[in-house]
Amino acid sequence: MSLNSVVESVTSRIIERSKTSRRRYLTLMERNREKGADRSRLTCGNLAHAVAASSAADKQELVFEQRPNLGIITTYNDMLSAHEPYGRYPEQMKVFAREVGATAQVAGGAPAMCDGVTQGQEGMDLSLFSRDVIAQSTAVGLSHAMYDGVALLGICDKIVPGLLMGALRFGHLPGLLIPSGPMTSGLPNKEKVRVRQLYVQGKIGKDELMKAEMASYHSEGTCTFYGTANTNQMMAEFLGLMMPDSSFIPVDTPLRQAMTRASVHRLVEISTKGKDPRPMAEVVNEKAIVNAIVGLMATGGSTNHTIHIPAVARAAGIIVNWEDFAELSAVVPTLCKVYPSGPSDVNKFNEVGGLPTVISELSSAGLLHRDAPTISENGLDDYAKRALMGNDKNVVYTPAKPSSDVEILRGAKEPFHPVGGIQLLQGNLGRGVYKSSAVADNLLTIEAPARVFQSQSAVKEAQKAGELHRDVVVVVIGQGPRGNGMPELHNLIPSLGVELDQGFKIALVTDGRLSGASGKVPAVVHVGPEAQVGGPLAKVRDGDVIRVCARTGKLEALVDEKEWAARTPTKPHRATAGTGRELFALMREAAPSAEEGASPMQFMMDRELEEIGDDVEKGTEV
Repeated sequence: MSLNSVVESVTSRIIERSKTSRRRYLTLMERNREKGADRSRLTCGNLAHAVAASSAADKQELVFEQRPNLGIITTYNDMLSAHEPYGRYPEQMKVFAREVGATAQVAGGAPAMCDGVTQGQEGMDLSLFSRDVIAQSTAVGLSHAMYDGVALLGICDKIVPGLLMGALRFGHLPGLLIPSGPMTSGLPNKEKVRVRQLYVQGKIGKDELMKAEMASYHSEGTCTFYGTANTNQMMAEFLGLMMPDSSFIPVDTPLRQAMTRASVHRLVEISTKGKDPRPMAEVVNEKAIVNAIVGLMATGGSTNHTIHIPAVARAAGIIVNWEDFAELSAVVPTLCKVYPSGPSDVNKFNEVGGLPTVISELSSAGLLHRDAPTISENGLDDYAKRALMGNDKNVVYTPAKPSSDVEILRGAKEPFHPVGGIQLLQGNLGRGVYKSSAVADNLLTIEAPARVFQSQSAVKEAQKAGELHRDVVVVVIGQGPRGNGMPELHNLIPSLGVELDQGFKIALVTDGRLSGASGKVPAVVHVGPEAQVGGPLAKVRDGDVIRVCARTGKLEALVDEKEWAARTPTKPHRATAGTGRELFALMREAAPSAEEGASPMQFMMDRELEEIGDDVEKGTEV
């Protein structure tokens, strides 16, 4: 089928909008290739330092034979369940590299926060900005000039976007992401939500809640709901930066290890010294970014990716905005119902067809750029294939089959919804994003009086006191990047869910974020301009009637226009010290909007590149 006209027009607009920044990026990557950090340009002293700890055989290949050498950026720690398996990966990957005449070294490590641990805690204020730290850490590791290809070991929340943002500034090098896989399914998600709400209502104690939580999150591997971590894996596949069908193979299985081996072998092939070089700068182009947005909409992924995809794109010189997301959402159907959009987890989703079926359906409907470059030999068509274990213990592929359970995954001709799972809402309160795939149809329009808060703890206290036992739109301000670093407000969902279940009309509107597991409560998040810089949310007063409508795309305070114009915005409180938050003061001051990617690092990078842009394009050393 021919490419959908809206997909085509949005892509053309992004190409035109990004013309200057993309050209400068590609020029800079070419400069890096020709004159930048490379093993062949190291002095004898430099090289001796770099191989001092290597085996004699590796020294021979690294120094004299100049075989392909892979740099591993790892985000291993053994507190974070999804990343605990990575402790064993580097040594395995070195063996896999030697099988094909290459070597591998751990280029560096990057921090990995668990948002599940920091939810509702002070540490969550560091979460979004940890993405920039990860990007910078990735760049530090790759600065040593020893590498012909980059293996990125990361899965969760801010970690994959940070790895990609850093690696793309070394985009003259080929690179790919290697996941470790989801944990086995534990307590069903519906039961987990029920127990949480019983605890909020005071009907069970902390011991029972703790047992339920530990039955949900019970082993190594990625959490199995379709939140930000698993949306990251989807994004990487749609970008063509992972081996096909590698997202949801369970942790510590023979197929998972075979996929890691296949990933290393393929990275050697596409490395700068390989037979099929594929630099990241060429793989992540405008078509790939559009494919990632289409994937987000079709699967009902995390709203966090309306921040992450713009940031990853910007690292490659590509500029996207929420209008692009909205136009694509209008033509991309929702094909998946995975928790929080439905009761099933990613393991069940994978069993019934998974991403290969999704990609096959979207490709057949003309909604993906099939000619987008990928790290796989035959491009995006390879991603519409199922990975299996062959008789020789290697990964083999077979064409994707239609879904075996249409209550979880459907075809493009009979979707759950004709539009995508994330909507853009806008009006006199600004513009924000709304995860409609997780919300019941009868709740897509909420009109109720506002109650304004400046912290999530204040919301929870009000709920416990019975003050939200009514129709209400909860407005939480001061939660944006400039305010307090934009923490996730996922802890609000059980409290507001209790009121929703009582039959009240409840919605949440905030300049902050929610977890990828945003749940059933209607919520408009990332609202900008944020209250901290005088955005319209700061004008809302208790009792103002707010209209939140995903059907019409409206986010409005139903207040007389003259009165609204005359109001002075409230200046939110700003708690910045404690638990290391003061170390991120510079980032809060320089952070751009969520729609721009909310990366202070990139804001300053863009400003510098703008100033020296002519010199970069002329090839002048600066």
